[in-house]
Amino acid sequence: MTTGNMTDTPTYAETRASNEQQIKLFRIYNHYRLVVSLMLVGLLLIEPVTFDTRFRWHDYYQAGVVSYLALNAFIGLVLVAGFRPGQRHITLSILLDILIMHGLLLSSTGITNGLANLVIISVAAGNILTPSRMGTFYAALAAICSLGIAGWAILALNENADNIVRAGSLGILYFATAFLLQNISRRMIRSEALASSRARSIAELERINQQIIQRMRTGILVLDRFGQIRLVNAAAEELLFGSGTETTASPLHHPRTLPPALRQGLDAWLKDPRRRVSPFQPNPTSPLLQANFTQLDRERGDQILVFIEDMSKVTQQAQQMKLASLGRLTAGIAHEIRNPLGAISHAAQLLEESPSLAAGDRRMLDIIRRHSKRVNGIIENVLDLSRRRAADPELVDISQWLPEFRRDFLQADATHSPPAFIELDIDPNTPPARFDKSQIEQVLVNLCDNGLRYSEQQTGTRRVRLRAGPMANRERAFVEVRDFGPGIAPEHRGAVFEPFFTTDKSGTGLGLYLARELCEANQAHLALVDDDQPGCCFRITFAHPGRLI
Repeated sequence: MTTGNMTDTPTYAETRASNEQQIKLFRIYNHYRLVVSLMLVGLLLIEPVTFDTRFRWHDYYQAGVVSYLALNAFIGLVLVAGFRPGQRHITLSILLDILIMHGLLLSSTGITNGLANLVIISVAAGNILTPSRMGTFYAALAAICSLGIAGWAILALNENADNIVRAGSLGILYFATAFLLQNISRRMIRSEALASSRARSIAELERINQQIIQRMRTGILVLDRFGQIRLVNAAAEELLFGSGTETTASPLHHPRTLPPALRQGLDAWLKDPRRRVSPFQPNPTSPLLQANFTQLDRERGDQILVFIEDMSKVTQQAQQMKLASLGRLTAGIAHEIRNPLGAISHAAQLLEESPSLAAGDRRMLDIIRRHSKRVNGIIENVLDLSRRRAADPELVDISQWLPEFRRDFLQADATHSPPAFIELDIDPNTPPARFDKSQIEQVLVNLCDNGLRYSEQQTGTRRVRLRAGPMANRERAFVEVRDFGPGIAPEHRGAVFEPFFTTDKSGTGLGLYLARELCEANQAHLALVDDDQPGCCFRITFAHPGRLI
């Protein structure tokens, strides 16, 4: 199949290139004929007396020259008007040119006139424009006409027989010109067709490469040595600036500057190209990225190619290894900690049933019970994390899934007081996302529970807002959970996802850590949005729906 396509392409390219070349050369040739006819008319005006004495039929010659000028002027106007001559038009024009030239030779001084040299140009033009057997016919017609004029002049006008020799020499010259130019023209057309075909192949390959680069999920940048962005693809736009755009056009010169973390990595790499740059985040809501640098031109070294990779997949693999180790650890935790903890809790319950306990002792037992419950909650969370099954992703329409989650959550929360209020704000252009619904629902339940609790502390109302929409490249979706609580202090914002960190005395400090772990397992990214609005806003940014998890 491939061989057949490669065989057919040059034939089509050759035909197309030949037609275009014919039209272009015919325009040039007609300009030449127009100039020659103008010169012939000009010569009539300069030396009319001399022409009367030497020419055989001066009136016919004048009429022929003027007609020749009129014909060429008409063809020129038609070409200027946009007419595209076909093969038959070019052939007819060359035949008329040869016949008119010999008519002028016949009415002037015969075969010895310098106009005979112009016939050579007409024959040459005919073989260039139509490098086929028709070119040989032009040469044969010109030779017959020249020999006919010379023979008629000898028989009818008793002119010198040397004219036959001159006409024969011209005939030989006509055929030599025809054969030579046919060979050259064919080679030129083949070469031009091949060059045109390869140019189109290169252009198509370039367009394909641009589309591939633009659609790659790996970010690609081209920088100069000063860190100025020369070229950028859509994935790099989205990963670094959150504004990727899908396009099939060439990457454009970009006015943005590099994020500070990437700029520092570039400076470090320029100092030591063998050094591997550490992963970085362009902003707090971005996933962890890895940059790899290489020089495009090792001799000049003035352009640097940068690959930006999302570390979600690597992070996911690391999480699986970490969970495998954690599973072995939790087996010991369940035996060494949970069993003694159960005994302590059970002993506290038995003591609490004693009727002779003082009020201070009962407070101590309450402290034991509450903290035993808290430690047991921590152990339960760790065990749940170690026993967590692998993600089973599916393509989810967020515009339909999020209202269903809201309804199910409110039904499960119906016994709480005061009642919960969950606002929905869903962009109709939100793209689908690929994730495990049960795991992401577990994340949203955790975020909504936290948001309702902190909103109640601040406002007395249990209220959160869920917002879904597309990222800047319109291909990835996000879901935000915003509460109306007191917010998180700036000094604590960097530690909210660390295990066992909490600002709630009754919390375990593992909720947000587990939520981020579940998001990473689904190649999503959970981040705390830093804005000026009250409360906290957590954003889940999903992976591209075409990416396999």
